[in-house]
Amino acid sequence: MNWNKLVPELTVSDFALSLEFYTKLLGFKVLFARENPQFVYLELESVQFMLEEFREDGWNVGVLEKPYGRGINFQIELDDIQPVYNRLTRDLAKRDSEADRVRLFKEIKDNWYNTGKVLLGQREFLVQDPDGYLLRFSQFLGERTVSTE
Repeated sequence: MNWNKLVPELTVSDFALSLEFYTKLLGFKVLFARENPQFVYLELESVQFMLEEFREDGWNVGVLEKPYGRGINFQIELDDIQPVYNRLTRDLAKRDSEADRVRLFKEIKDNWYNTGKVLLGQREFLVQDPDGYLLRFSQFLGERTVSTE
C-alpha cells in the first residue's frame, strides 16, 4: 500500500451522500473506514482523499458555509477521465431535482498550457462535490513545441 505524502482530508456535511458521490459516481475505492466520527480513506488510481463527517470538536478553523473549499481546486490526474465524466453526466440526466444534483462546473475540454518551453496538453472537466469542493479531473495529452512565430 502506498500512502501519498499529501492527502487532502475534506470535512463533509452529509457523510453518506459524499461517500456515494466519491465511490459510485467518481469511482474511488475505500481503503479503510472508521466510525464515530465517520471517516473514510479513498483511492482512485494513485489519487487519495480522506473524508470526515463534520463535528463540532473537529479541526475547524472557522464557520463552514457552502461551497466548502473556496479558493482551491483539486487536480485529479487519471489515465482516462472519460469514464468518470460519463458516469457523472448520466447521473445528472437522471436527477429530478436541481437541489439533488452535483454541479458540473466546466464541461470536458482540451486545454494547452504554455510553460515557456512547451505546451502541456490536458483534457479536463471540473465538478463540484455535494459540499461544493471543486474537483478538476485531468488527463495528460502530451507536449507540443511553443511556436516562436
